[in-house]
Amino acid sequence: QVQLVESGGGLVQPGGSLRLSCAASGNIFSFYTMAWYRQAPGKQRELVASIRSSGSTNYADSVKGRFTISRDNAQNTVYLQMNMLTPEDTAVYYCNADGRSIGAIRNYWGQGTQVTVSS
Repeated sequence: QVQLVESGGGLVQPGGSLRLSCAASGNIFSFYTMAWYRQAPGKQRELVASIRSSGSTNYADSVKGRFTISRDNAQNTVYLQMNMLTPEDTAVYYCNADGRSIGAIRNYWGQGTQVTVSS
């Protein structure tokens, strides 16, 4: 079974840092784009950052300069380093990945992990 397992969420003070990890596993030949989304209460889920298998990255304007997405292709793991956190970053963060089986690319989601930025 293909599964995305997240870790690293929690409570952090404003200005602090947090590192999220998402380990993808399963009978998939390769993972392509991997990404982090977030959803705050009452708001739409939004793309935070994405990274292609080549290493090319994209970020939401609200997190540019503060967040860094990276991946370890050998471990099929994607990370989100979050610095200079503010209360506006409080949300449930979801890992997302595209994986190819034999002839099709499918999209997978993690379970979500809560990030709370508060003093």
